[in-house]
Amino acid sequence: MKNIVDLEWLNGHLEDPLVRIIDCRFQLGDPQHGFNAYITNHIPGAFYFDLEKDLSSPIKAHGGRHPLPDVQQLARKLSAAGIDEHVTVVAYDDQGGPFASRLWWLLKYLDHSKVYVLNGTYSEWKEKGYAITDQIPEIPAREFKLNINSSLLIDRQELVEKLKSNKEEIQLLDSREERRYLGLEEPVDKVAGRIPTARHFFWKGNLAPNQKWKTVAEQKDRIERLDPDKEVIVYCGSGVTACPNVLTLNEAEFPNVRLYLGSWSDWITYDDYTIEKG
Repeated sequence: MKNIVDLEWLNGHLEDPLVRIIDCRFQLGDPQHGFNAYITNHIPGAFYFDLEKDLSSPIKAHGGRHPLPDVQQLARKLSAAGIDEHVTVVAYDDQGGPFASRLWWLLKYLDHSKVYVLNGTYSEWKEKGYAITDQIPEIPAREFKLNINSSLLIDRQELVEKLKSNKEEIQLLDSREERRYLGLEEPVDKVAGRIPTARHFFWKGNLAPNQKWKTVAEQKDRIERLDPDKEVIVYCGSGVTACPNVLTLNEAEFPNVRLYLGSWSDWITYDDYTIEKG
């Protein structure tokens, strides 16, 4: 797979100076959990990137619960972690890849091609007996050069216009749990429902029961109802769990996939929002 690397591969590249590991562990509802877990132990050489402090900007009236981070600030953190265009980045978390995929998408958005998500959880890494440490790495900084690929992102206004003018030409995917998609419950945001015309495409469908990513062939079977010639727009609750679906569509060679990063939590902050249920 072109966006996924196995635990065995990473274990064999721990000493590679051109491989940088990023720990993205996070727990919604307990924002300190991931950092505390990282301080306790992590994969040797890994730096910690926090979903809300590093991979998002502060919440405002619009933009959702995890808005796009300040790209200049993110570039400085990437530089401090020793990442430039020559460095391969491998991201991991402990929940099947949503937070690692958020970093993967952001680096693609910043036009960094050498970025991968680890195929397996941190818990599996430890279960296999691979090395762990509590040491914070110290390495020379590199210069991360910004080059934004804005085609990967869509904002609410453009999405509204597309739904009004040419909704038959787009495929809108909702990555949340089925009950949230149906509007039967909403445990996080203030309004239940979905964006009109959205199809259900639960992000955990990317994973096998062992929390490994499904093969490309299995993913293609899963998305066979989608038309690769049409634009695909993916959203979730706040632009995090949509990212594994974007990665899967990239694996399946879909050429025009965009993330609505504000997602449902942004959509419902506008007075003119429309919803569907059922």
